[in-house]
Amino acid sequence: MHKARLLAALNRQLLETYSRRTTAAISARLPLPAALPWLDRLLASNVAKEVRKDAEVIHSAARAAVHQQAIDDAEVERLLRVAAAIDRDFLMTARGPLEIPIPYERINPVRRARIRRLFEAVQRVCAAWPTGRGLREALAAAYPGDALERLVADLLLSYAQETRILGEAVRMPALLMPLRQRVLSGLYATMEKTALALAREAASLSRPKAFPRPI
Repeated sequence: MHKARLLAALNRQLLETYSRRTTAAISARLPLPAALPWLDRLLASNVAKEVRKDAEVIHSAARAAVHQQAIDDAEVERLLRVAAAIDRDFLMTARGPLEIPIPYERINPVRRARIRRLFEAVQRVCAAWPTGRGLREALAAAYPGDALERLVADLLLSYAQETRILGEAVRMPALLMPLRQRVLSGLYATMEKTALALAREAASLSRPKAFPRPI
């Protein structure tokens, strides 16, 4: 579906930009070369799998929008199972000193809320999409004023919350543990600040401006 593909591509660009800006902000705040490789890897690997998960939600929501079907608990649980399968792929291909036991008892409540928020947002955009018009016009119609900024901030902050949980679960060689603690102590605050700034930029999609360029 054309609309789903456009929304998934936008979501990928947003998350990848968010990850790069978070890493750059952490690097500037805490210049520890020995710590940065594992942080880069954690954020890059995490964003890649989250892009896949979000794409599943976006395509499911776009299909449901055609029939004006709201999301139900069964679809949420199906999407959670898809997310867990993507996690397994990620863990099977992981290499190096990082070991990430995913604490689903903590992560799934965050994921459920994010799935519902993203699903409902996609349906709202699809319903408001003017015939023959582009994505920017659809976003402006569905989320006028500051509503788009609030939506993007909510989605990015839930992503940040899950990233923090994963970071706390990372196992690594003992020599790197003190560095991990120093980085993680400011990770969520940095992600929160970056999310709010990027949400303000992304809101320009509903205005005649370009999407924020990655740094």
